[in-house]
Amino acid sequence: MLKKIDFILFGWFINWVYPEYYRPKYGYQRYYILFFHYFIPQKVFRLNPKVKWPVHFTSRVVAPENITKGILCDPGDNVNNYIQANNGIHFGNNIELGPGVTIISSNHDTKDFTNHEKGNPINIGNNVWIGANSTILPGVSIGDNVVIGSNSVVTKDIPSNSIAVGNPCSVVKDKEPYTETYWKFKFNKRLPKK
Repeated sequence: MLKKIDFILFGWFINWVYPEYYRPKYGYQRYYILFFHYFIPQKVFRLNPKVKWPVHFTSRVVAPENITKGILCDPGDNVNNYIQANNGIHFGNNIELGPGVTIISSNHDTKDFTNHEKGNPINIGNNVWIGANSTILPGVSIGDNVVIGSNSVVTKDIPSNSIAVGNPCSVVKDKEPYTETYWKFKFNKRLPKK
């Protein structure tokens, strides 16, 4: 009953103000928490105001217009995330970023620090969990069904169905298939056709 009241009071507003927020309607994050802990700092106090999904007030998303993302994915919604998408970042569905994760899509030009080098975007597949305080560097591709261990530095591509850790990050073992079927959830809004 409280979940339904929460949705009636705050859910419609959260769905309107965050057009790219796709999560289970009930049981993920209370809508009043999204209102007070995300909407007010983000939209009223102008911390990450251009981002179309909830971003925690301690996180920073640079160039959100260069980010594409699927459902069950809100880059920057955890504490102390830094996501810089100057060269673009493509997130799949069902991506979890631990606290302190850094994703950097472009480096500074070594001849002129005010410019960023052009390069390939970062690609992150479906069903990926990136552990706390990990760093993803420019041009990297991470496949589907991957776990990146905490404090890892991803400097090269990581194949699908693997667990990878370390600095530099490397595959340590194969990962069993992802079994959760998130299509069974009742979502907070109609899902995009793509």
